Order: sequence, then C-alpha cells, then structure tokens
Amino acid sequence: MRAILLSGAFALFISLLGTRFAIKQFTRLGWGKQIRDDGPTSHHTKMGTPTMGGLVIIAATLAGYFLAKLITMSAPTGSALLLLFLFVGLGAVGFLDDYIQIVKQRNLGLRSKAKMIGQTAVALVFGGLALSPWLKDENGVRPASNHLSFIRDHQALVLPTVVVMALIWLIVTATSNGVNLTDGLDGLAAGASMMVFGAYMLVNIWQNNQSCASDRLDEANISLCYEVRDPLDLAIVAAALTGACFGFLWWNASPAAIFMGDTGSLSLGGAMAGLAILTRTELLFVLLGGLFVVETLSVMLQVGFFKATKGRRLFRMAPLHHHFEMLGWEQVTVTIRFWIISGICVAAGLGVFYAEWVSGIG
Repeated sequence: MRAILLSGAFALFISLLGTRFAIKQFTRLGWGKQIRDDGPTSHHTKMGTPTMGGLVIIAATLAGYFLAKLITMSAPTGSALLLLFLFVGLGAVGFLDDYIQIVKQRNLGLRSKAKMIGQTAVALVFGGLALSPWLKDENGVRPASNHLSFIRDHQALVLPTVVVMALIWLIVTATSNGVNLTDGLDGLAAGASMMVFGAYMLVNIWQNNQSCASDRLDEANISLCYEVRDPLDLAIVAAALTGACFGFLWWNASPAAIFMGDTGSLSLGGAMAGLAILTRTELLFVLLGGLFVVETLSVMLQVGFFKATKGRRLFRMAPLHHHFEMLGWEQVTVTIRFWIISGICVAAGLGVFYAEWVSGIG
C-alpha cells in the first residue's frame, strides 16, 4: 500500500512541476498547436499553445512508478512492465503524429493509415507477450487470458488465441482513438482519464485483497476470488497515472497553458485498454470509460448518418462535445458537465464491480 501512495504522490509532484517547465521549453522551441479551420471559431485563439504535454504525463508516470519500487525495494512485475510498454509505445506513435504537425505545420499529422499501423504493431506485441506462457507466474496465471470478461474470467468460455489477439487489437485501438477524440476541450480528457485510472487503482487493490493466490480467503469467498496476475503492481501503475493526470490538469484546465497532444491521448487510452485487459474487466470498462465510449459512438453515428443520408448530419459537429459548443455552450460548461458524466459512469462501474461480489456471497 505504501508503494501505491508513493507512486501517486511522486507522479503528481513531477507532473505539476514538470509541466510548468515543459510550457517554457516547448514555447521556446515553437512546439505550438495547429487548429482545425472547420472547428468551432472559439478555438482559433488557441493557435500556438504548446502541445505534446503528454511527454510530461509519460515521464511522471514512469518516474512515479519506478521511484516507488526503488524506495520499497520491490522488483517490477511482468504485468506492470507490459502495461507501461503499451502506455509508452502508443505515446511514441502519438509523438510522431504531434511532431509531424509541428515540423510540417500540417494539422492532420500522421496519415490515418500510418497511425493505425503503429497502433496495431504496439497492440499485437502487447497481446502476444500478455498471452505468452513464458510470463506465467508461480500459479500459472498469465497477464492476459483467453476469455472476454466482465468482472472475472468464466472458465466455461474459452476463446481461441487468434480471436483473443483480435479482441486485444480492437480494445487497444478503439480506446486509444476514443481518448484521442475526447481530447478536444481544455482539461476534458485529462480530468476524465484521472477518474478512470483512480477507479482502476481501487479495482486492483480489491482484486489483490481477494486474489485467488491469497491465503486470506475463507471457503465462502474462494469461488469469487480474482485470477489476476500482479494486481497490486497494477494498482501502483494506476496510482502513478492518476497522479500524473492530476498534476497535468493544473496547467491543462481552461484556459489551457499546454495541450497533451496525441502523445498524451494515445498513451492514456492505451493504458486504459491495458488495465481493462490485464484486470479481466474488458466489458466493465465500457461502463467505467462510458464518456469515451459515447464520444467515439458520436463520431461513428455522424459518419454513418452522413453517408446514409447523402450529406445530412446527425450532430452539428462530432465528437459530441463540439456539438454542444456549436449550440452555444461555453467550453468550461461542456467540460464540467462531461466530467460529471464521466464521474457517474465511474461510480456506476465501481458499484457494479462491488455489487457482484456482495451478491455472490449473500
């Protein structure tokens, strides 16, 4: 538990101070944001605001985690290292996208096909390692399983490895792109991400206390235990992610002094996907990350409706937060209300997670 507190505190402190330093350096280097011409006109004032703040989030998370491990004299686990690989790997894809935007002064950055290739490569390497028998712990548990789970694995349903790999690819690419789509207003993605990571920290702590490998379970609870590898170490990473987002939000809240860019949004989305897969809560994440799901669906519905009706639009603009901007809502109003929606989704997800346990032993 001490490592969890240290990890979150270090990441928060480093992100809070590091972002201030990054603002100065990125401004000096001219790493300014390019703004879409077809977006809300109120966003044009943000032209030139430093971007790629996701580098600070990544650095703070890594530093927070490894400093906590160093102080507590404990070795990193396979699950945590896999999660950090996915986090950093997708951050690298996002960095290339941001860098191209800055150097070539092109708002689109990486071509969509190139970005998808990068996301796919990272997702498949992560999936292959997570399902690898070489990463089994002493109890024979791998970081990922051949199940699509809601709260825990159901042994009756075993999926072929090729299907699981496809699902891992889908979850990783969909979630990272979903956070990327949500990152369109000051503080929106950072605040919502902080809530989701905080929720996963609690989920991992609970899973550690009720682990199938634990000798603290009595006979009444043994059937409800969680077969998750390294839940406590995943909680340490989740705490670092929560602290890093919290510190970054100080500077990213309206009016934003820096943007996270694709470097931040893709990496945070990857971390969420990784936590969902490694904690065996892939379907529960649909509820925990409900805001990101809604934002992604709004884009899909807009595109589908536009094609089906030959030019008509379902929303004034997608993703959904821009629709409310176009209706005349202030950016701060949209952000706060979307934070509230995200908080409701997180609370509902945690409630369902806990209720499943209570109903099982009742």
